[in-house]
Amino acid sequence: MKHADDILDDELDETMMERLWGLTEMFPDSVRKCSVPLAKKFYSFSRRALWVGTTSFMILVLPVVLVTWSLELEQQQLQQQRQILLGPNTGMSGGMPGMMPPAPGKM
Repeated sequence: MKHADDILDDELDETMMERLWGLTEMFPDSVRKCSVPLAKKFYSFSRRALWVGTTSFMILVLPVVLVTWSLELEQQQLQQQRQILLGPNTGMSGGMPGMMPPAPGKM
């Protein structure tokens, strides 16, 4: 009579690939034959969709993001220049009382 440990050792001799191959036998032959072409079509479609999505993002969205980032950077630099020239409270209050407001074309 075999012990439980001996039975487990016999079952563990099967590799993962052999186990997966054995699982394919539970599907009908028609499913097994059409699964490879379907996987290839899905792979091809996903590659095309990724290409279209990536290039569309780079053409449509990335320029807007870069311009927005550039404008924010420019605004930060102007604010730093004002703080250096007019004092540290200028950035929060918009200017010192009694001083002229900034020129409309500069903002």
